[in-house]
Amino acid sequence: MSSPCPESETAEPTPSTNWSTISRHVLNSYVEANNASLAAMGVSRPTDDALTVEPPVTELSFSNDSWTMERSSESIEALEVGDYVRFTKPIRETDISAFAQVSGDTNRLHLEEEFAADTQFGGRIAHGTLVAGTISAALARFPGLTVYLSQDLEFHAPVEAGDVVTANCEIVETLGGTRYRLRTTVDTEDDRRVIDGEAIVMIDEQPAD
Repeated sequence: MSSPCPESETAEPTPSTNWSTISRHVLNSYVEANNASLAAMGVSRPTDDALTVEPPVTELSFSNDSWTMERSSESIEALEVGDYVRFTKPIRETDISAFAQVSGDTNRLHLEEEFAADTQFGGRIAHGTLVAGTISAALARFPGLTVYLSQDLEFHAPVEAGDVVTANCEIVETLGGTRYRLRTTVDTEDDRRVIDGEAIVMIDEQPAD
């Protein structure tokens, strides 16, 4: 898919453009502040955390060099049973720390290595809902505008900082109108199934720019 043409110097920014720009600035500011906190704790910043990469599809505001995606259909009109989106990203120390601060889930299992070493996991693990968020990221990459209606999840295995996970969302049933039922899974690079589930979503046409 070709990238959108850059706006001319005289073009008036749209509300969506302004929001996209503001969102990127806020997110980058937050990540930089978070990285400073991590540095104070002796945790190094990943070198490829570029958060303002040109998005691979028009449904997205921005992307990241370390994220990849694959989808079976480029048209909302062509969506049918069997169509899928796969989204892959690493789960990093910065992700875990940021999620703890944003969500308020500061469970020591996720943040304190010495404490976590004495648990059944033998070390710190990522928040389950952080990992499940990659399912939402995959859904956002279907053509059109995807809106969650429901999500069921089963957590089968932990994910640690440094693991690379892939969320796979596959349409298994059309429910009429713009509603679909999907199988949603997350796997690690070594083919461990860490999350299994099912989602109901609406996939509508995107609003005009």
